[in-house]
Amino acid sequence: MLQLCKVTDSLFISNARSACSDELLQKEAVTLCINVSKQQPCPPGRVSTLRVPVYDDPNEDLHAHFDRCADVILSEAARGGRTVIYCKNGRSRSATICIAYLMKHQNLSLTEAHEMVKSARLVVEPNPGFWAQLERYEQELKIRRSASSSLNISPS
Repeated sequence: MLQLCKVTDSLFISNARSACSDELLQKEAVTLCINVSKQQPCPPGRVSTLRVPVYDDPNEDLHAHFDRCADVILSEAARGGRTVIYCKNGRSRSATICIAYLMKHQNLSLTEAHEMVKSARLVVEPNPGFWAQLERYEQELKIRRSASSSLNISPS
């Protein structure tokens, strides 16, 4: 069955077959497709696309793409757009990017973000390498937030 699984009002996750369905993209008013693969096709037509060229391999460096993808999703939502993130099966690579976005811009913990994405799409399961990269990212975000909050404290 073709479907785009709704994670937030402006974010969906799916497999490649669903993400390339012009009918589904129009129905959900998707304006940006993030293709987290080297081999899957990009949808035809009027949507913007961003390719993150990685294989579903625990040794791939998906972490290098977390900030850029999260920021692109946020700016797309800020201008009223909607994003779908997909990979071949909509299970590991795309889920990892969704989770990274939720951690960075919705301030969710890794566990909370994973649960939110998994409740939208039950087959979600980042591979062990990507999970380890998300754990590292969670720690980096904590450090960045504490550094930025300590800069915002005014002396009394």
